[in-house]
Amino acid sequence: MGRLNVGNLDRALRILVGLALIGLAATGTIGLWGYVGIVPLLTGLAARCPLYSVLGIATTSR
Repeated sequence: MGRLNVGNLDRALRILVGLALIGLAATGTIGLWGYVGIVPLLTGLAARCPLYSVLGIATTSR
């Protein structure tokens, strides 16, 4: 597995945005595109972002 590259603040924001988008899509407030919120939710929960790995970015404190 890859290294953790998503820091705590980044993780919290990703999880909140992901849940908000999914919730809005589920209630019909926004269109089906809101289910794209699964991406930030999963990357936040896993603390790994494949795009960050490709770009050599890390928001962790290490």
